[in-house]
Amino acid sequence: MQSLRLGYDTLVEIATFLARRWSEREKVIVEFSDKKETQTKIKDSKISLVSPERYIGDDFERYRQFRVSIWYEAMRVKFCKKILSNDHAFGFILNTLETRRIELLGRKIWRGMDEEIIFGYTYQWIYRPQLANVLGKTRIVEAFYQHFLFGDVKGEIQPSHAEKITRASARAKEIVREALEKKHDTEWLEKKVPEILGILDIDALVTIPLSVPWKAPGLAVTKQDLVKAVNKIAENREADFGKVDIKNVLEGKAVAEEFKVLREETRKSQNKGLGSEAIGIRVPGSTNVDETRIYDQDLISNLKTKFKEWKTSWKEQHVISGDEFDEESYVEGHYKPFLTDIKKSINAKIVILLDHSSSINDVQTQYKKATLALCEVLSFLKIRFSVYAFNTSQKQVVCWLIKSEDAKWNSATAKRLAQIEANGGTPLADVYQKMYPILRSKKPDIFLTLSDGEPSDPDAVRAMVKSLRSVGIKMVAIGIGHDTFSATKIASNLRYLDYERTLAVSRLKDIPNRVLSVLQAS
Repeated sequence: MQSLRLGYDTLVEIATFLARRWSEREKVIVEFSDKKETQTKIKDSKISLVSPERYIGDDFERYRQFRVSIWYEAMRVKFCKKILSNDHAFGFILNTLETRRIELLGRKIWRGMDEEIIFGYTYQWIYRPQLANVLGKTRIVEAFYQHFLFGDVKGEIQPSHAEKITRASARAKEIVREALEKKHDTEWLEKKVPEILGILDIDALVTIPLSVPWKAPGLAVTKQDLVKAVNKIAENREADFGKVDIKNVLEGKAVAEEFKVLREETRKSQNKGLGSEAIGIRVPGSTNVDETRIYDQDLISNLKTKFKEWKTSWKEQHVISGDEFDEESYVEGHYKPFLTDIKKSINAKIVILLDHSSSINDVQTQYKKATLALCEVLSFLKIRFSVYAFNTSQKQVVCWLIKSEDAKWNSATAKRLAQIEANGGTPLADVYQKMYPILRSKKPDIFLTLSDGEPSDPDAVRAMVKSLRSVGIKMVAIGIGHDTFSATKIASNLRYLDYERTLAVSRLKDIPNRVLSVLQAS
């Protein structure tokens, strides 16, 4: 959404946060799709949003539409048992009934959404086609959709069809009302769809060529058009929403501050530091990635508990003399019977480089789980860190930016990590060369490399390590092996490349502990 001045990473992060909060499903995945309509897969807990460029209006209006669309899909995840394809009349009618049901259910929980829902309906009304432009039986289905959700139709329709549409719309509202009163779900509604199709005299398999039509992004909507549409929706849906303050709907004050903060934070991030693309570092661009598969919640929770004292920056410790006398320790004969609070803080900035060469292919999921857990703990402890990875893509070594120092660790950065594939050799010297300008500019206290292989050019690596050390960066390497022997051997070989410190890891889950021990000693 270029004109919104919010990057895709930011939008994915916002969408994921809101979808999980509204649906109360922590494993919901959000992605952007090039398809013509938003799709939600209940079993996969995946929401595929239409490309944001499809919306019209100014930046703020487009953001509000984007936000409302997430709310509806989150309500589908929460309340729907199934979502059928919109390609045929049966599925289209069921999904239309469900839209009204989940909207009414969702509004009972999220009462502050009414003005945004009205605003969303306003633009949806603008997007719907004139009935004269819809051919055949599809015109009847489209007219039913408009009458049922918006309370009116766009354009003229022959009287015999109009009577069917009015009856079908009224009956559909009765069905939804009964579903709410008796707490029926999707499967009950599905059994009522043939009744609506019968009233409309439509075959269940009638093809719906375009269930969510969009106007061209460049098409202008005047202020008068918008006000007229808002008034129409507010009047037609007054029975559901009550008296609506049109001014509040148009201004969107409830969301305005949120949008302002997001845009300002994005501007700050864009203005910081060197551009990664300019120095040969790429950013993983795919958003349709399931990052939840590399979350090991048990490992993350255990690490956070273990290093909780770092969060407070203080630790109680037994000493020979101190501020407080511990009677139990004295009685038990401990030679340090006094207690004192020791200040613990990590002020070091750290850059982490992850080896994603082909040698980790067999264990890359566990490798990513361990490194993600590390990032979660570093973020939890408020340690300044950035993360990079390297592999070979299209026969060229690529250094990927997973998280910059100024960015937050979140679902968007986790998606970046999840999509890096293990491939290629270990050309550490080339990777260091690509990273050198940004390392020299940022000057981290520690540059930590995790690797499970032999560098392809040891002499070149040694020269780069010396060069980076000369600008005041502490160079540390962790050798990762399949067992203790191989890990120790890799770490031993890395030691000859002039790193200031080398460690060995044979169990991937030990990676976070090793890294944190490096920080503790710094």
